[in-house]
Amino acid sequence: MCGRFTITVDLEDLRVYLEENYDISELKGDFDLPRFNVAPGQDVITIINDGAKNRVGTLRWGLVPSFAKDEKIGYQMINAKAETLHEKPSFLPSFRAKRCVILADSFYEWKKEDTKKQPMRILLEDQKIFPMAGLWNTFIREDGTKLHTCTIITTEANDLMKPIHERMPVILTEDMRKKWLDPRQTNLYELSKLLRPYDPKQMKAYKVSDIVNKAGYDTPDCIVEIK
Repeated sequence: MCGRFTITVDLEDLRVYLEENYDISELKGDFDLPRFNVAPGQDVITIINDGAKNRVGTLRWGLVPSFAKDEKIGYQMINAKAETLHEKPSFLPSFRAKRCVILADSFYEWKKEDTKKQPMRILLEDQKIFPMAGLWNTFIREDGTKLHTCTIITTEANDLMKPIHERMPVILTEDMRKKWLDPRQTNLYELSKLLRPYDPKQMKAYKVSDIVNKAGYDTPDCIVEIK
């Protein structure tokens, strides 16, 4: 699964990245950056395409289906398995029409070592921002207010990740990202082919402190490598 991640850039770095990669030239809204330990239930930076252009904003991490009885179910739906999106009523409508990418520059996973779980930070070799494939949805509360939420899609681990964990988030290349966000793409079989493990040769991983176990701990100490 993917239960924590980072986006350690500042607002200007984000602005440049969005302009160069998504043709988004203006940032509107509250973007809390940098983030060293993003946790479920928090707002995450997300991009959708409205059919005419890409738009950036924030969504709460943990998808709440439209038919949910309680919005707290979102904490159980922070990830969606790529292999079963077409089977799950909670995810299928979004798979068809509400796809997004969630921006990160690393994610954490916990590797079993003897009797403990060692937190690892996994990132690209170039340490740049990358888009994780996601789904989003709008839940309407009883009082009529709207809650916009999302989930991160996971796939089987690549060779880098296998010694750490059996799953990893779907990281999209530029071509894959464009297809994933395009609302005109409606062939679920073709979309499913985008949801594959990222090239392990372009990734790296290292050990970090177990302070990342605490969701409220969000400082640069979280990403410091320990030998």
